[in-house]
Amino acid sequence: MIDDFAKEYLHSDLRMLREVMLWKLDGLGEYDVRRPLTPTGTNLLGLVKHLSMWESRYFGEVFDRPFPEPLPRWDDLGAHGTEMWATERETREEIIDRYRRAWAHSDATITALAIDSPGHVPWWPSPNVKLFNILVHMLTETSRHAGHADILREQLDGSTGTAAHHPKPQDDKAVREDRYATIERAARAADPTKA
Repeated sequence: MIDDFAKEYLHSDLRMLREVMLWKLDGLGEYDVRRPLTPTGTNLLGLVKHLSMWESRYFGEVFDRPFPEPLPRWDDLGAHGTEMWATERETREEIIDRYRRAWAHSDATITALAIDSPGHVPWWPSPNVKLFNILVHMLTETSRHAGHADILREQLDGSTGTAAHHPKPQDDKAVREDRYATIERAARAADPTKA
C-alpha cells in the first residue's frame, strides 16, 4: 500500500514539473528560448532537451526498456554537453515533441514496474538501483532545472512562478527596482569592503 502511494506521489510531482518546464517557454521567441543566459551557456530550450535525453535514458536503458529513438552513448565524451543546447536545425517543436515522447515512455516504465524493481545505472558509483531511486533522482533533477528555468525566465521578461496554473503576478518596474535597491544596500552593509 505505501509503495503504491509513494510511486504515485513521486510520479505525480514529476508530471507536474515536466509541464512547468514547457510553460517556461510559453510566449518567448526563438532567440530567447535558445540564447545563452549564463557564462556556461544555460538556456531554456537546452534544459528541455537535456531533460528529455536523461529521462529517456533513466527510465529506459536503466530498466532494460530502451527508448525507441537513438540516444548518444552516455560514455561518448565527444557528445558530452551537446544535449544542453539546441542547434539551429533543431526546432522548438521537435525538442518539445521528443520531451513528450520521453514522458510517455517513462510513464509506461513507471506504470509497468513496481517501485522496488531493479535497475542498473552503469555511470553511477553504486550502479544497482530500484525504480524508487530513479523516480527520486529524476524528480530532483527536473526540480533543479525547473528552478534554473524560473531564474532564466525572470532574466528575460521578469515573469516568475512555479506552475502554469499559478503564475506569480509581476510587480511593476518601480516596485522591482526598489526591492532590488533595498537588497543591494543590505548586501553592501553586511560587507564593509563593499560599502
